[in-house]
Amino acid sequence: MQSGISASQELVSQFSEFLASESHFGLLVTIASEKLQPLQLLTSSPGAAFADNVNSLLKPHVKLNEALYVILRRYPSSPALVGVTYVPDTAPVRQKMLFASTERTLVRELGTEHFRETFFATSPDELTPAGFDKHDAHSAVEAPLTEEERSLGAVRKAEQEAGQGTGTREIHLSQNLATPIAENALDALRELGSGSGPSLVMLKINPQTESVELVPENSNPSSISELLQVISSTEPRFTFYRFIHTHNGEESSPLLFFYTCPASPGTKAIKFRMMYPLMKRAVLAAAEKEADLKPVKRFEVEEVDELSEATVLEELHPKVEVKKAFGRPKRPGR
Repeated sequence: MQSGISASQELVSQFSEFLASESHFGLLVTIASEKLQPLQLLTSSPGAAFADNVNSLLKPHVKLNEALYVILRRYPSSPALVGVTYVPDTAPVRQKMLFASTERTLVRELGTEHFRETFFATSPDELTPAGFDKHDAHSAVEAPLTEEERSLGAVRKAEQEAGQGTGTREIHLSQNLATPIAENALDALRELGSGSGPSLVMLKINPQTESVELVPENSNPSSISELLQVISSTEPRFTFYRFIHTHNGEESSPLLFFYTCPASPGTKAIKFRMMYPLMKRAVLAAAEKEADLKPVKRFEVEEVDELSEATVLEELHPKVEVKKAFGRPKRPGR
C-alpha cells in the first residue's frame, strides 16, 4: 500500500548530482509538505573507507525519534547504492506510517536500477559499521535469486493461487491508494453481510505480498468471551463479529470490528506493524463496499486481554445516568 507521496523536483535534481560524483557518499531524504525532499548531501574525503564515512558523516544525522531515508554509495560496481528506511520505534506514529508506506515510491522514482539492496532499520545501532556488518551476515544466509529465478517464482506462485482459487482483487480507496484483498476474504465478508454464513470473519496481512487474506477459522462463537479465545494473541488481526445477544429482555445483533496488534517478538518488525494501521481503512472500506457491512462499534487495542465481555457490553449499552432535579431553596421566612 502506497501513501500517494511523490519525489520533489529538488530531490530528483540532487539525486542526479549525487550520482554524478563518486565524492558524494550519501544522500539523506525526508518527507515534508507531502513530498519526498532532499535533506543533506554527504561528501566524503578522498580514499575514506565506508566505515569511516558512516561514523563521521552519517552518525550525526541519525536521531532517536526522527525517521529518515538514507541512500549510501557502498559498492564499487553498479548498482552501487544501498537504501535504508530508518524508522525508530520512538518516532511519531504518523511519521512511521508515512515513511514505511513511501519507501517503494522513493526507490521507484529515483530508479530501482541504482539500488543493489534496500532494508528497514529501527535503531541507530543498525546504522553503524557493526550494524551494516550484521546486516550483511544475515543477508548471506540466503543466496540472492537471479532475475530469472524471481520471475519463475512469481509464475509458480500465480499458478498455485489460480489452482487454489485464492486470487486477489485491488480495492481502490482513492486515485493513489489501492490494496489487494483475497477473493475468499471478500466472499466471507459477503456471507457475513447476508447472514448466510458464520458470525465471525477474521483477516490478516501477508507481509510478503502485502495483501489482505482470510484467516481459516471454523469456530462460531456465541459470546465475546468465546470470541476472545479464538483471536490470535501473537499476530495482528482484523475481526468482524456479529454479536447476537439479549440485553434488558431485547435481542440485538450489532456488527463489531476489532483491530488487535500484539507487541510480541513476531510482530516487532516496523514494516509489518505499520501495514496494519495503514490497511485498516482499506479493510473497512472493502467491507462496506463489497458486503454493506458497517460496524456499529470499533475496538482497537494492542493485546487481546485488554478486551472483555464486560467492556464490550458497556460500550454497546452505556448506563444512563439519572440526574436529580435541582431543588430551588425556599426563601427565608416562608
